[in-house]
Amino acid sequence: MRLAEIFERVVGTDAPVAFRAYDGSTAGDPGSDVAIVVRTPVALNYLAQSPGALGLTRAYVSGHIDLEGDMYTALKRMSDVVFADRPAVSARELAGIVRSIGWVKFVNRVAPPPQEMTRSRLSGLGWRHSRSRDAEAIHHHYDVSNAFYELVLGPSMTYTCAVFPTAEASLEEAQFAKYELVSRKLDLRSGMRLLDVGCGWGGMVMHAAREHGVKALGVTLSKEQAEWASKRIAQEGLGDLAEVRHMDYRDLPDGAYDRISSIGLTEHIGKKNVPDYFAALHAKLKPGGRLLNHCITRPRNDEPPMKPGGVINRYVFPDGELEGPGWLQAKMNDAGFEIRHQENLREHYALTLREWCANLDRNWDAAVREVGEGTARVWRLYMAGCVLGFEKNVVQLHQILGVKPDGTDARMPLRPSFS
Repeated sequence: MRLAEIFERVVGTDAPVAFRAYDGSTAGDPGSDVAIVVRTPVALNYLAQSPGALGLTRAYVSGHIDLEGDMYTALKRMSDVVFADRPAVSARELAGIVRSIGWVKFVNRVAPPPQEMTRSRLSGLGWRHSRSRDAEAIHHHYDVSNAFYELVLGPSMTYTCAVFPTAEASLEEAQFAKYELVSRKLDLRSGMRLLDVGCGWGGMVMHAAREHGVKALGVTLSKEQAEWASKRIAQEGLGDLAEVRHMDYRDLPDGAYDRISSIGLTEHIGKKNVPDYFAALHAKLKPGGRLLNHCITRPRNDEPPMKPGGVINRYVFPDGELEGPGWLQAKMNDAGFEIRHQENLREHYALTLREWCANLDRNWDAAVREVGEGTARVWRLYMAGCVLGFEKNVVQLHQILGVKPDGTDARMPLRPSFS
């Protein structure tokens, strides 16, 4: 059985993409603007040993499968085919596919690409969400290369969901709007002290200092982020107000801050640690202080927080866990926060990711020179897949605003000043 025939038996004869294989067989739509190309037999080893998304990812990242054309378009079309109401492959057809592939493909193990954080590598780092393991997980994802992130994220160097005032707004305008929305929700005013936990490259810290006169401290477990942010703060002349440190937020003193922003950190905390996380942030606030928690969420509270064998966990966010918005809000409430506002920005994240995908495609050659083709492929696949995930409501993005009341006084206006 030739590979094109196997492809047709799995996805049908009317697939809206072109398919080509090393054995010379073809399938799908020959006129399609995207094509799946199986370049070597090693791709079959990966697929035989890990059927589905993980095997495909391994084959693509290692270059044994190629994708010609726009990655998002290909993923969307194939997703529509895979989840269409079509008859499943019968046991007889499956047996035929296995015979044609050959049992050797199932037993001749091929090592995953080096970009994969395997379970054995993770287990060697200690208990999940221990300080040392969290630091290594952050290093794996965020210390890829500052130059690479500049190519993908653009001038703002902001690796979190933007807020688009209009669909036509630029990425830089949308990232400014996101920081300004956070600032308005926190009611930042000159002279306040802001703590930004998991501060990335210092975008929120610099915005708060530059636009609102706030004395802002950001902390990150990424040494490369802290070094980059410190240089940018100095270049912008914000050193009197803004600072970024390479450290764990838990090591900071309690009761010292008027406001706290947490933008994209909760995903790394781990579900069992979330109650302690919110309690720690509550303790660091002065009475009347506010916390704005911004993070990726799952649509339902009863979904598992992570898939240990999933592509995202192995290639992008080791140990990353996502919870439902209602569960997170309840844990904030249990930690002593009075919840004052919550909103879902998932459409904005899809737009943000589209901009990052376009940046990567536009700077592809430079990105490959900086981090290697395998890592660039991980990011191309991951970001395009995430666009689809936010569009299809597989994942969401929530901002939750909580207040640490001063006695019974929440120090909130009768109506919010943000929209």
